[in-house]
Amino acid sequence: MLEDASITVLWWAVILSGVYHGVNPGMGWPLAVSAGLMEGRHRALPKALGLLALGHFVAMLAILLPFSLMTALLTWEKELRIGAGIIVIAMGVYLLINRRHPRFLSRVHPARLALWSFLAAMAHGAGLMLVPVYLGICGIDSGMNGDAGHQAAGLLMRGNIMNALAVATAHTLAMTLAGGVVASIVYFWLGLKFISKSWFNLDIVWALSLIVVGVFGIYSALMQA
Repeated sequence: MLEDASITVLWWAVILSGVYHGVNPGMGWPLAVSAGLMEGRHRALPKALGLLALGHFVAMLAILLPFSLMTALLTWEKELRIGAGIIVIAMGVYLLINRRHPRFLSRVHPARLALWSFLAAMAHGAGLMLVPVYLGICGIDSGMNGDAGHQAAGLLMRGNIMNALAVATAHTLAMTLAGGVVASIVYFWLGLKFISKSWFNLDIVWALSLIVVGVFGIYSALMQA
């Protein structure tokens, strides 16, 4: 029962982090609004959101899949999770110190929304935010399986790859739905003037959330050990 509760909490963390990324303007929903208004067609908005979702999904997989391959090293599971937590904390500290947005994002053509979304997610550590949660899910699965033989380890690694796909999919769907709701409200009712007048900056909150997630990852690794 305790493991079931833990896995439920972790999956909710995946979904809520997606909602958090979706409402964050730094993940691209203002670009979707802008694309819809410039083209003057309603269908341009969901198309732009879909391209942003594609780039975000690929960025999540680019971070999660390497960790899914390393999870076969069952004897180093705790060290792997602690190391991942340290990396996430380091990214959060870096973003707190360096508040400037990456200049290369401004050089990406506005029409290449998928590429922009991928680069933005990588630059802001969006995928790293999922790593401690993802490793927690994999840790519970490995605890359920128990057998550390070569064949079992191979099956576990394949299962963790599927977990990576599931986590990236659930997270991206939540992000797209949340960002889509905000973008639709701005597009149909508020307009771009609302963005310029009431722009909210989540940079500090984003950096602090990375640190919190990293600390949570280290704590959960120590508690499950």
